[in-house]
Amino acid sequence: MSSNAENPTTQTKVAQKTAANKKWGDEVMKLGFCMIPSLIFRAQRRLGLNPTQLAILLQLADYWWEADNKPFPSKQSLSERLGIGTRQIQRYIADMEKAGLVKRIERFGDDKRKLSNHYDLSGLVERLRLLEQEFTDLEKEVKAKRQKVSRPGGLQQ
Repeated sequence: MSSNAENPTTQTKVAQKTAANKKWGDEVMKLGFCMIPSLIFRAQRRLGLNPTQLAILLQLADYWWEADNKPFPSKQSLSERLGIGTRQIQRYIADMEKAGLVKRIERFGDDKRKLSNHYDLSGLVERLRLLEQEFTDLEKEVKAKRQKVSRPGGLQQ
């Protein structure tokens, strides 16, 4: 008979259960997850992203695991995930490149054969960094107003 107190492996597994696992379930989380700052959603309009462009960026982010290793999904993979044509993927990425959010970097194999592009998202990262202060200031302002209206006398003081 073994209890959790006697089995350190079980204790470790229980302790490792994250908020995400509790929210989404272990089976779902076993398939992977992607770290995306909430600001990308809050600033979607400020970034000039339509819903499909945002979806493409989210897909690229899902392939981007380490800061120094740029994602390189094929247009076909993105097309299959999103249910739109590869030509549409190419056009939307070109538009985001013109906006300075994404940079396509060609890759070639040892045999000089063209491979899927690397996608540099540093433009997006920089734009989010520039917008961060504005969004932070706005949140502080809203919080201060909420505190003020919750006091007796409200905004009249």
